[in-house]
Amino acid sequence: MEIYELTVHELLEKLDKKEITKQEILASYQNRIKEKENDVQAFITITDAEAKEQLEKNENNNSKLAGIPIGIKDNICTKGIKTTCASKMLENFVAPYNATVMDKINNEGMVMLGKLNMDEFAMGSSTEHSYFKQTKNPWNLNKVPGGSSGGSAAAVASGMLPWALGSDTGGSIRQPASYCGIVGLKPTYGLVSRYGLVAYASSLDQIGTLTKDVKDASMLLNVIAGHDEKDTTSAIKEKKDYTQALKNDIKGLKIGVPKEYFDDGIDEEVRESIKQAIEKYRELGAIVEECSLDIAEYALGSYYVIACAEASSNLGRFDGIRYGYRTKNYENLRDIYRNSRSEGFGAEVKRRIILGTYVLSSGYYDAYYKKAQQVRTLVRNEYAKNFEKYDCLLTPTAPNVAFDIGSKVNNPLEMYLADLCTVPVNIAGLPGISIPCGLNSEGMPIGFQLIGKPFDEETILNVAYTYEQNTDFRKNKPEFRN
Repeated sequence: MEIYELTVHELLEKLDKKEITKQEILASYQNRIKEKENDVQAFITITDAEAKEQLEKNENNNSKLAGIPIGIKDNICTKGIKTTCASKMLENFVAPYNATVMDKINNEGMVMLGKLNMDEFAMGSSTEHSYFKQTKNPWNLNKVPGGSSGGSAAAVASGMLPWALGSDTGGSIRQPASYCGIVGLKPTYGLVSRYGLVAYASSLDQIGTLTKDVKDASMLLNVIAGHDEKDTTSAIKEKKDYTQALKNDIKGLKIGVPKEYFDDGIDEEVRESIKQAIEKYRELGAIVEECSLDIAEYALGSYYVIACAEASSNLGRFDGIRYGYRTKNYENLRDIYRNSRSEGFGAEVKRRIILGTYVLSSGYYDAYYKKAQQVRTLVRNEYAKNFEKYDCLLTPTAPNVAFDIGSKVNNPLEMYLADLCTVPVNIAGLPGISIPCGLNSEGMPIGFQLIGKPFDEETILNVAYTYEQNTDFRKNKPEFRN
């Protein structure tokens, strides 16, 4: 097995046994990037020279993760390195500071190999809305990798990175993880600092992990979780070692399966794979029962009202005066504002800004934004009611598998439906994890989602880990088909 095929915990075992060196690990991933990046197009910025410099600088770092490569979604600020949000608006922006998660990554001595492609300002479900390039799914290069963290998912799935950071506003870690056949973890809102994450929707955004397996997810969560005084929404919680939760034992644990997530909108092969996963959990001793989240059908509409409203507010700063791209075509101040934003933002970003501005306007605020926030409370209450009976909930991660590039880009409504299963988790601020559970008839990955109680990442990590240890999906590898 090649070095780039190993999980991080396998890399650490080989380092401990002195079977490989940190230099060999770095070289393996850099060579893999040279081999596959032209096909996959996962990176916006590749930091070869900086990575070698980091490795030398951290030679005496005693952290067990020192020297382990990582990739960072390009909406997370990295000091001295471009942070573009995949937008013309920030094409040349070099962050003057690090996001808190980057400080934690650097303190561990990890080596950043580059910044990863995404939908512009994290608005999308396919990474087709990037200003720079179209990332492709390594399982089939004609398919999308999902989004908005499509670059992160594709880079990990293709072996160009052992793991990566992404952000999840309505499923942007879990859905691409499902499409690319890897593990995607969205932590509870507030568990991981958002300081230095370029905001899309502040009450929904959460930084999380994309990894090859569940153990790696728990290890990376150990690094990035924790209170941050720079983030007023950061929760004050006792520091945990999430790897200790991985018991490979779920006997007697109660799993609820909301019936609303298995209606006619779910692809039949996805439904069948998840039914098989449910049966596997029953074999392993879990109690699996059908339950109801009848408010779930309203979560998607509520999400897009809230997310677009917050996007309208957050992106108001990019006006050609204070931040971002400035047009060369102007005669007065009004022209600067209008032309800078018209030229600097892509179509999807403009669509969401317009919608958000509309629902926040004085005549429609109560009818749309206020009503969406009320629905949000109902969604949270419905989850809380189910968690009185169940330890976690199980749903599809996405209603389908990765679709053809270009097949939905001109149909925003159909694209939004790709987030149908994931957005309620963000609306309620809960933790969620996507785990691979099979392949469809075309050989494309299928994933299912586990949803946990607030700040109970340990339960969903163990439930995911137990499934993973008793199945062999990891033996399947991307084929880079055209």
